[in-house]
Amino acid sequence: MSIQDTIRDQVTQHRVVLYMKGTPQFPQCGFSATAAEILKRCGVADYFSVNILEDAELRQGIKEFANWPTIPQLYVNGEFVGGCDIMREMYSSGELKTLLDKAIA
Repeated sequence: MSIQDTIRDQVTQHRVVLYMKGTPQFPQCGFSATAAEILKRCGVADYFSVNILEDAELRQGIKEFANWPTIPQLYVNGEFVGGCDIMREMYSSGELKTLLDKAIA
């Protein structure tokens, strides 16, 4: 199984997936901490998180999967949503909460 297959399985088997540096409890960068906090503020406590620092192949593979160069990356119902800046904008407008509410309903 290729790393792309692994990522595809992860984003399709879980409703909300956050690829991040560290874990939600112990984020390893400010952007990942912000992304985890935004999910928390949206009421999403139970989501699948992947610490990309534990696997160099995964760290590169996730950037290629969505053609998005930075971490964190949020996926909802198998679709790439965006990174920290996009999450922040969507959270501010209320759009992210709406998307997440539909995904976990």
